[in-house]
Amino acid sequence: MPHSLKNLEKKTISLASLTPWLHHRNSTTNSVNNDDSEQNSSSQYLRILQGCVAKKSVSEGKLIHAHMTQRGFRPGRILENALVNMYAKCGSVAEARRVFDQMSERDAVSWTVMIAAYAKRGPAKEALELFDEMRHTGIEPDRFLIASVLPACAKVGSLDRWTEVQDQIFKNGWQSDAFVSNLLIEMYAKCGKMADARQVFDKMSKRNLVSWNAMIWGYVQNGDIDEAMELFWKMPKRDVVSWTAMIAGWGQNGCSDISVELYRQMKQAGVRPNSKTFACVLRACANMAALEQGKEIHEEILESGLQSDVVVGNALVDMYAKCGSIEDAQELFDKMVKGNVVTWNTMISGYVQNGFIEEACKLFQRMPSRNVVSWTAMIAGYAQNGHGVEALEVFWRMQRAGVKPNAKTFSSVLPACANLASLEQGIEIHEEIKRNGLESDAFVGNSLVDMYAKCGRIENARNVFDRMGQRCVISWTAMIAGYAQNGEGEDALKHFQQMQLEGVKPNSNTLASVLPACANLAALGQGMEIHKEIVRSGLQSNVIVASALVDMYAKCGSIEDARNIFDNMSERNVVSWNAMIVGYAMHGSGNEAIKLFDQMQCSGTNPDNITFLGVLSACCHAGLLDKGWQYFRDMSQCHRIKPSMEHYGCMVDLLGRAGCLYEAHDFINRMPIKANANVWGSLLGACRIHRNVDLGKRVAGHLFELDPSNAAHYVLLSNIYAAAGRWDDIQNVRKMMKDRKVKKKPGCCWIEVRKQVHAFVVGDRSYPQTQEIYSKLAELSKQMKAAGYVPDMQFVLNDVDEEQKTEILGYHSEKLAIAFGLMNTSPGTTIRVIKNLRVCGDCHSAIKFISRIVGREIIVRDANRFHHFKDGKCSCGDYW
Repeated sequence: MPHSLKNLEKKTISLASLTPWLHHRNSTTNSVNNDDSEQNSSSQYLRILQGCVAKKSVSEGKLIHAHMTQRGFRPGRILENALVNMYAKCGSVAEARRVFDQMSERDAVSWTVMIAAYAKRGPAKEALELFDEMRHTGIEPDRFLIASVLPACAKVGSLDRWTEVQDQIFKNGWQSDAFVSNLLIEMYAKCGKMADARQVFDKMSKRNLVSWNAMIWGYVQNGDIDEAMELFWKMPKRDVVSWTAMIAGWGQNGCSDISVELYRQMKQAGVRPNSKTFACVLRACANMAALEQGKEIHEEILESGLQSDVVVGNALVDMYAKCGSIEDAQELFDKMVKGNVVTWNTMISGYVQNGFIEEACKLFQRMPSRNVVSWTAMIAGYAQNGHGVEALEVFWRMQRAGVKPNAKTFSSVLPACANLASLEQGIEIHEEIKRNGLESDAFVGNSLVDMYAKCGRIENARNVFDRMGQRCVISWTAMIAGYAQNGEGEDALKHFQQMQLEGVKPNSNTLASVLPACANLAALGQGMEIHKEIVRSGLQSNVIVASALVDMYAKCGSIEDARNIFDNMSERNVVSWNAMIVGYAMHGSGNEAIKLFDQMQCSGTNPDNITFLGVLSACCHAGLLDKGWQYFRDMSQCHRIKPSMEHYGCMVDLLGRAGCLYEAHDFINRMPIKANANVWGSLLGACRIHRNVDLGKRVAGHLFELDPSNAAHYVLLSNIYAAAGRWDDIQNVRKMMKDRKVKKKPGCCWIEVRKQVHAFVVGDRSYPQTQEIYSKLAELSKQMKAAGYVPDMQFVLNDVDEEQKTEILGYHSEKLAIAFGLMNTSPGTTIRVIKNLRVCGDCHSAIKFISRIVGREIIVRDANRFHHFKDGKCSCGDYW
């Protein structure tokens, strides 16, 4: 066997090694011109073409080809095959095919060269089509041709073609050949068929180093790091390829520390790292943000002389950027002489990851050429740094530039739509995804679910979720979070339970997403079960999960448990502090919230806009007017936080509750931004509390213009009129609602009993225990009246007799829920109820009486705050 044939025995067929093989094969199969001059010319042309291949100079090769044509020289099959090989090896597959098609007669060499070119450079489908065409000519493939066809089968993903080629191998007995067996192992691995790869490996009578390495790389590529490691330690001998495979494998499996340790062991074993080894271990350092270890490896790279290698250079830039040393990354980038598009993309990504979006943009503009990765890096950079509009602009520019987006592009741009709540553009991008055939991609599907959920289209999110072929923990988390964000807590909890039934283990993000669902439903029992799951998973120290627990306990009425979690947190961020401050605000503990705010600042954590919303809300519920003014001024003057509409709304609420109605009205008129319906609504609520009919009427006029379809505004005005006994005006409001087709939102309450949430609406008689509930209320009513309770008729908006008014008040949803809770829980148990609207004054008074009569604490969370009723008193001090 010629030496050139032996050189072919590698993991994939090498076009470079075909050049000497061409000469050997053609010298025995092609009859050449007997004229000495023609033969000498052929030999000279052949040597020159071999030189073009060595230098990869297609321009020189074209000159030689043109010279032949101008001379009228008739190349024989040797030179024609050499021309095909030269063009293919130099990257000009189209030119190679043109020469191939013009050949009057082709031999096995011709077909092998052309098929190998397509298999390596694409399109792989052409390689298989040529293989079929060759077989129709009667030429039988040899093992070297099969070596070219195998990679094409893997790339196309055709099991039928794979089986056909495999049959050819077994038919000719080539499976016993180490070269073919190694190729089989590699191809099985690429197709994810590791059991078949292992079967080939185990049956090999003689394995070489290539066999072991192919098997280990196969396990690594398919994510089976344990099998790879077991085989690695069984190897009779290990080379740099073996070590590099394991270093890469552990890094891909999130164990970068093991990668670095293996790199250290490799050096102790006397194995010298190559460029790929350095790239893999640098990636591990980057993932751990291990800057000092990265610098040590940089020194070793300088000693090895591989610093000019572009792969190593790119890995160094990436390592420094991911470790936060952007100046070192920039310096390396500037010094790189042989940088490629990957180099530019790495530097842009580095800027993006470190928040230098402007520098990334400037570099992007300077790029000599851009690919899909470049565009995607910029889109992701803008989206991740809160510049959704710019992210979308870059995406559409990319489309106009004719660059085809990939799955990562779509996964990067969809969050921009989600954060902007830009449903229209999200739908348009979804159509682009369909046109590109990427709707089934898991990452794209997850991003679509998230986008639709954040845009309020939960049904669309569910449709995408249901069509996903394979759902991972990210898919489930996106759907659970979507339900929770859209106020559909029961569906969020159902999906969380279904996820666990299907064997998908929740991660920290899942748990942090499902806890708000418990919070919104005040489902303390289910929240406590999830807390147990968190402890079992060892995630209780995770700052995101712990912050979600604080929020859940606070919103479920257990402020003591919330504080206990908060106090035991080993690490706190601004979200943690905000959860506790807002929790205290909701419970009316204004002084506690302010005290915690002071501690937050002493800890070095800077407050954000949410923090000040919590503090202002705390002042509002506790009636701390002067403190509220102080914090409102401080947020802009001391902390450079521009007040938002919500902050102005808090101040209006604070002034209004304190009885400063006209000052609140003037405050609205002096706002630098036009007040929205929520701000005016706060003032209207204050007019109801303080029974100011004239101002209430004027404020309602603004609301009917800003938000004419919101029934709450009409109801509030009706309450003001009812308190003043102006029944004709109430009828006018009702007529206005009827004309405008505005429907009042019914009062609804939820109560959790034995980990099941039960809902009640006013006058509800559909519940299985209806008769017992109404009997319980009748019993309580007698006891309350005996204790001095008098129904507050101003909360009845109907001009009916006193008996009917009493009956209407007696069956409000919170009273039904409390009666149900008293019947179905043990004596002494705390009753927890959540209501979608503000609790009415009569119910507030009644629940105080009930708490004293039954000797229980009753916690009610309404649309504004928590009320803790105990021994005939409420925590709000009747200030709400």
